[in-house]
Amino acid sequence: MSTTQKVVVTGLGIAAPNGLGTEDYWAATRVGKSGLGRITRFDPSRYPARLAGEVPGFNASEHLPSRLMTQTDHMTRLALVATDWALEDAGITPAELPEYDMGVVTASSSGGFEFGQGELQKLWSQGSQFVSAYQSFAWFYAVNSGQISIRNGMKGPSGVLVSDQAGGLDALAHARRQIRKGTPLIVSGSIDASICTWGWVAQLAGGRLSTVEDADRAYLPFDTDAAGHVPGEGGAMLILEDADAARRRGAKVYGEIAGYGSTFDPAPGSSRGPGLRKAIEIALADADVEAGDIDVVFADAAAVPELDRIEAAALTDVFGPHGVPVTAPKTMTGRLYSGAAPLDVATALLAIEDGLIPPTTNVEPDPGYDLDLVTGQARVADVRTALVLARGHAGFNSAVVVRAHG
Repeated sequence: MSTTQKVVVTGLGIAAPNGLGTEDYWAATRVGKSGLGRITRFDPSRYPARLAGEVPGFNASEHLPSRLMTQTDHMTRLALVATDWALEDAGITPAELPEYDMGVVTASSSGGFEFGQGELQKLWSQGSQFVSAYQSFAWFYAVNSGQISIRNGMKGPSGVLVSDQAGGLDALAHARRQIRKGTPLIVSGSIDASICTWGWVAQLAGGRLSTVEDADRAYLPFDTDAAGHVPGEGGAMLILEDADAARRRGAKVYGEIAGYGSTFDPAPGSSRGPGLRKAIEIALADADVEAGDIDVVFADAAAVPELDRIEAAALTDVFGPHGVPVTAPKTMTGRLYSGAAPLDVATALLAIEDGLIPPTTNVEPDPGYDLDLVTGQARVADVRTALVLARGHAGFNSAVVVRAHG
């Protein structure tokens, strides 16, 4: 196992509330186009939070065979199609590669609710055999990765990371680890979705959803009016490869997964502080870069004042006040749970390619945070190295450094 072997991204497959497919998503994100709006997948009028980011124009039957339509839910269908797009983008035909040279490592967080809800509805309406919530979630976490593996004949390492929003970065890090152990190619990332009534109730119970009705004012990280986040569905699937193998086949390379760090916050009441700063420092050290080498930070952007303060403090401690441009394009998509960070990684790679930092929309940053938040419109910049942050409920912290390859 090599701990220095370079692992690169050669394919992107994106499904996001403000764009279906990489081209549409990046065109919208560059100009600050939002995908947030009133929920259409069910009637939200009885709930205190009524806004979400829904993936537009997705018709799974146009992309998947009928047998998969009956075996999967909305989230898995999105993941299967996004994987197809990522493989096509990478120039990979799985049938042409040895099946044990390809693996799948994904993440899941809020997903599984729609499948579980469907099982309960069968119980209520048809008297079918009961499937417990625990069983349905466990099955769902496995099937999302398993369906990708089966559909593409991938028999290499497989796994699903479950650490809420941080899981998307944890999955990419685990994929990098498997490539360094010898698997040439791993499909990784996450598509998450739980915009259904059961999933909505569970998210409301967390107490972090914005109840603001105006989509332009509902999700405002680092703003004095921050009052929770707007959830969304979607994310990104990425093709990770050994850099030498990618070079030999002449693949286009978006960039390198250069560094990773993760920590866990102490229990409430502990004398130890939050672990986000340490996760950043571990990721920088793993990538062998200094704070001054980072050209942009893609923030976790909780839009909960206490959590925003923690993230801002970690960034100013590492980079200094206004020390690095910070952005949160997820203000256009909502928080996609485990799908959010892979989408941020994909966005960082597109920013490197185009020399453009996408904006954090609708936010008037609180000057007390001392952040150089990119707002209003995209900022032209020479982006070579980016830091992506993600935090999960109950204390997960993850950080990934991506950089231009070569």
